Amino acid sequence: MTAILSIMLAVILTNNYVLAQFLGICPFLGVSKKLDSAVGMGVAVTFVMLLATAVTWPIQMYVLNTFNIGYLQTLVFILVIASLVQLVEMTLKKYMPPLYNSLGVFLPLITTNCAVLGVTIQNITDGYNYVESLFCAIGAGIGFLLAMVLFAGMREKLENCKGIPECFQGIPITLISASILSMAFMAFSGVVDGIFG
Repeated sequence: MTAILSIMLAVILTNNYVLAQFLGICPFLGVSKKLDSAVGMGVAVTFVMLLATAVTWPIQMYVLNTFNIGYLQTLVFILVIASLVQLVEMTLKKYMPPLYNSLGVFLPLITTNCAVLGVTIQNITDGYNYVESLFCAIGAGIGFLLAMVLFAGMREKLENCKGIPECFQGIPITLISASILSMAFMAFSGVVDGIFG
């Protein structure tokens, strides 16, 4: 149980896929203008990460490794992730049209979100078993959601701020804010190390 808790805290706080590993930056910067869109994207990415891990881990262990075709890992994982994103997109379109419309063009970006692919490959690389992989995926999704929500809050405050020099308005202040948020998360590394050693 402590191993699972350690894995989850690590991917949420210290090895956050967006803020520490810089995976999934495109939706992080693109969808974080409004809080509701950021939450929707974070939940959708978490769901896809969990589903992708649940499907790709057995494929790796029981198909790719069994037949010595591990070199097809990236191709197979991308195909699985693309299929799952299509499934999520159709589900959202049918059952949650407002969320589907608010995410707009960014929903298909989950297919090319390298954080989802990164989680699935990292689980195999780190040698996690199936349960640990699932919890790692959930933790990575929660970390992604946390980063999205915090950054969306920062961006909403920045839009109302009138003291930003003209040369920093827009993209420059967005990137500066993202870097400050990333540095803030670096402070958690000592906390997780101190708890779990």
